[in-house]
Amino acid sequence: MKTIDPIKTQTLVGGMVTVYRFNGCASASNSQKIILKCYTHTMKVTWTLESGHTAAGFKVRHMMVSWVRGRFSDVHGTIVIDGDDFTTAEVDVTIDATLLDSGLAMRDDHLKNADFLDVEKFPTIHFKSTKLEQIGENEYVMYGDLTIRGTTKNVRMDVRYNGLWPTPWWVEKDGVFVNEGPKPRMGFVAKGIINRHDFGVSWQGEMDNGGLVVGNDVHLVIDAEAYRE
Repeated sequence: MKTIDPIKTQTLVGGMVTVYRFNGCASASNSQKIILKCYTHTMKVTWTLESGHTAAGFKVRHMMVSWVRGRFSDVHGTIVIDGDDFTTAEVDVTIDATLLDSGLAMRDDHLKNADFLDVEKFPTIHFKSTKLEQIGENEYVMYGDLTIRGTTKNVRMDVRYNGLWPTPWWVEKDGVFVNEGPKPRMGFVAKGIINRHDFGVSWQGEMDNGGLVVGNDVHLVIDAEAYRE
């Protein structure tokens, strides 16, 4: 697989655009779908999640009246796509559960202990896709095996494709940052809801009138940015 190289900048409909060459074919930088088709051609391509621009977040009801939110900043993984068909994507993601951050150290310590994630025994959360279906121009449904606390359940995630673009790629050389781009990047947002008790995350405190301290449903969201070498 060849890397992308700028050919020239020329005037097309809509103004000045830079034209790039992908594997011997050309594509304008303002056409996301064409770029992807031209770049991936008809072979499997691996995209790597950029951890600095990818994060997993969650929110759960607290004492029946509000939401507690948290995030995991260390998210790594790959997306392998056959050609330009996203329904063939093989998604494999690992989250470092020990880096959970809810904005309050005391709460973080509780969420990390054996009452909840038990990160000492289970330091990572893992997701591996099993099926993708396209339901709109840029919308997909993804099913996959989610593993939390050593328990694996198949879950549904609703995915929106945010597009693909040739972007700068800054690399430090001899104390100077050099742009070695363009490098193609694409983005997704995946959302889902799970029942925490399905994964053995079952600590609970009760309140008057049957109220719960912690809600059962956990809302998940993953903002992902991936690049191709």
